[in-house]
Amino acid sequence: MPDSLDMSGKVVIVTGGGRGVGRGISTRFLEAGASVVICGRKDPEELPSGGGREALFTPADVREIEQIDGVVAFTLERYGRIDVLVNNAGGAPEAEAATVSPRFSESVIRLNLTAPLNFAQRANAVMQGQEEGGIIINISSVSGIRPSPGTAAYGAAKAGLVSLTQTLALEWAPRVRVNAITAGMIRTELAHLHYGDEASIARISATVPLGRLGEPRDVGDVCLFLASPLSSYISGSNILMHGGGEKPAFLDAAKNTSS
Repeated sequence: MPDSLDMSGKVVIVTGGGRGVGRGISTRFLEAGASVVICGRKDPEELPSGGGREALFTPADVREIEQIDGVVAFTLERYGRIDVLVNNAGGAPEAEAATVSPRFSESVIRLNLTAPLNFAQRANAVMQGQEEGGIIINISSVSGIRPSPGTAAYGAAKAGLVSLTQTLALEWAPRVRVNAITAGMIRTELAHLHYGDEASIARISATVPLGRLGEPRDVGDVCLFLASPLSSYISGSNILMHGGGEKPAFLDAAKNTSS
């Protein structure tokens, strides 16, 4: 029986693939046999590796369309095709919505929504001409499906990314499948900056029904599934990968009141 998760011979681009969630995604595809190209504004300290191979890195700020074109050209020059694009690059520093500058908000939306659209557009142009088409995966966030205090523009952009996914899936079918992953709280190497020390992370983990934060590899596993024949009839979908969500705060508040 053939291995449906074998990606040998496939070429994958992962934006922001050198660290955090992107690194987990890149590593998982490498382990499955794919050739992986990653891009980012800074060289990674160590290239993602797996399955006896390393990812290739090319510098790019995905907010700049010319640099997106450079990543596509780099990939085609080396491999001649693009089978999978994972739009992972994103993020935003905290800023209060009441005082944030228009320039800041525009930059956040440009990185988290406009850049994925631009990269997807360029990848689609290649994939439509390939016999097997291609697959695009957009990494969204729970910030796009619940209030996102301190990161309003980021949450709005991530919500828009899910809407974009549905539209592109319709427009680019049947040759290109497009799906999104809405990731919850993920324990990356920078998790302490968001969630605090180990004691804080343990308390936060207790609010997740599955009892832990997600790992970058968890996101990679879902990406691998969406890029495989196992998901051949899935397009325009948004997979919630958040460990069951977060327990509503009112439940604990009610318990404290009753006690």
